[in-house]
Amino acid sequence: MTDRVTFPAATGEASGVLVAPAGTARVPAVVVIHEWWGVNAQIQTVAERWAKEGFLAIVPDLFHGFVAKNADEAGKKMGSLDFAKAVQEIAGAVTYIAAHPRSTGKVAVTGYCMGGALTLASACTVPGLAAAVAYYGLPPGADWTKVTAPIQAHFASHDDWATVAGAKNIQAALAAQHKTMELHVYDAQHAFANDQRPEVYNAAATQQAWGRSVAFVRQHAT
Repeated sequence: MTDRVTFPAATGEASGVLVAPAGTARVPAVVVIHEWWGVNAQIQTVAERWAKEGFLAIVPDLFHGFVAKNADEAGKKMGSLDFAKAVQEIAGAVTYIAAHPRSTGKVAVTGYCMGGALTLASACTVPGLAAAVAYYGLPPGADWTKVTAPIQAHFASHDDWATVAGAKNIQAALAAQHKTMELHVYDAQHAFANDQRPEVYNAAATQQAWGRSVAFVRQHAT
C-alpha cells in the first residue's frame, strides 16, 4: 500500500511517500533518499521493492513536489538544495517511521547519487540509525567522528563524480575512528542502479548491489 504522508521536522512540516508491506506485522523500516530527480516513479519503485522484501519504506520529498524533467533541471535543483535542512527532514522521516504502528522502531537509511551523499551525511548526524546504505554519493564536510550506524557503500569504478578514491578516503577517516565502512566497487558507471537510464544502467551490478543491501539491512535492523 502506497500513501502520501506528512510528518514534522525541525524545519517544519515535511512530506513523503510511504509504502507498507503486505500484512499487519511490525517490521523494520527503511528511509529511501531520492536522486537529484526528486520523488519520481523510479525511486518510488525502489521503495516498493523494499516493501516486497518485508520492510516499511518511506521516501521523504526533499524537493517538496518538484520533479526534474531533465539533467539540467535536476542539477540546478540539487545545487540550490539546503543540505543541512534536507538532513533535518530525513531525521524527521526517521522519527516518524520509527514510531509508525507497522514499525519495530529500527530504521535504516539508503539513497542514490544525491541521496547517497545525504545517506552518509545522515549517518553522521541522525541518531539511532540501525544501518546506512549509500550508493555513489559523497557528502561535503561530513564529520565522520559522529558516525554510530554501520555503513555499507556501493560505488562505480567509472564514476568521475562519486569516485572510488573518495569512498576510500571515507573508509580511511572512519578507520582513524576505529569504525568501518563495507565498500563494494562495481565495473559500472555512475547511477548504474537506475533502470530508467539505459545509458548507464547495469543490471548485473544492480542485482548484486541490491542483494548485498537487503542482506546488510536485515543483519542490522532485524
